[in-house]
Amino acid sequence: MPATAAPLPRPPLSVGFVLADNFTLSAFSLFADHLRLAADEGDRSRPILCRWSIMSARLEPVRASCGIAVTRTSGLVEPRAFDYIVVVGGVLHAGPQVDDATVDYLKAAAAAGVTLVGVCTGSFVLARAGLMTGRRCCVSWYHHQDFLNEFPHHHPIADRLYVVDGDRITCSGGGGVADLATFLIERHIGRAVAQKSRHVMLLDKARLGHDAQPHPPVADTVGDDRVRRALLLMEQHLAAPLPIGTIAERLRLSTRQLERLFIAAIGKRPAAHYRALRLRYARFLLDTTERSVTDIALESGFSDCAHFSRQFKAEHGYTPTDARAAYRGQGGGAVAAGRLFE
Repeated sequence: MPATAAPLPRPPLSVGFVLADNFTLSAFSLFADHLRLAADEGDRSRPILCRWSIMSARLEPVRASCGIAVTRTSGLVEPRAFDYIVVVGGVLHAGPQVDDATVDYLKAAAAAGVTLVGVCTGSFVLARAGLMTGRRCCVSWYHHQDFLNEFPHHHPIADRLYVVDGDRITCSGGGGVADLATFLIERHIGRAVAQKSRHVMLLDKARLGHDAQPHPPVADTVGDDRVRRALLLMEQHLAAPLPIGTIAERLRLSTRQLERLFIAAIGKRPAAHYRALRLRYARFLLDTTERSVTDIALESGFSDCAHFSRQFKAEHGYTPTDARAAYRGQGGGAVAAGRLFE
């Protein structure tokens, strides 16, 4: 009788990935590459300290929103083989994100006590399956209103990178996925290993889950849909501001109509509010990066450093350089997370 190979010992960290149709490739790849680099010495990619599987109920590859298809490495594995099952979401309005077999699998995993993680719009997948009831749920500022529209009885959190609520973890997506992966690797394997992944990927110090998302959900507090859409356009064009006339044209309004709507909805003219958004973003960059004031001025859509400094002082009563010095004197990160949403 041939000898049977001994089963491989379970590593300190085991992760199963479930990719939604039209998933966000960057969210998946950031997470997976952190695990790969943490799993072995150097860049050898052997799954020693970490193990990961890309699961699907179907044989055909899963297509990312960018068009790249990813092939599964296994079917739906016994949930208790994993420390975490990570659902990677993506495009919201392009048909069903996962099939019924996957929803049943996630429910079985939850019943077995396995921690479920929703990244990007993976939080929507978990909420649709009824697996976020009574749980705190982190979403991107960009999808905050989408979540409220679909789940009016939930209270989504859109001012943090990720939220850990017992055996549910949700992440806003984007670069926050790297920070969440670092957190989980450090939790199971250690800080040195977690740092090694970031160093190889040329990433700076990891942010904490309660650190602020770079863009606040300003538009979500406004009732008028036309003003809300204008605010989203502004938030998406901070570095290269759109003329107010162009925004009005995209919304099929006259500039005068847009002005009246803004004053009625938020008590400010569009140009004044746009400038305040850019100054707030600049303040965030001053507090959380080492970039020069000139770089921050350009990143925030100001023509030059002198113009930026004048506008900043008119808004706050002190210069950008003074703001950065005062922030550092108060101890950093916790202050920034609160100040961004003042």
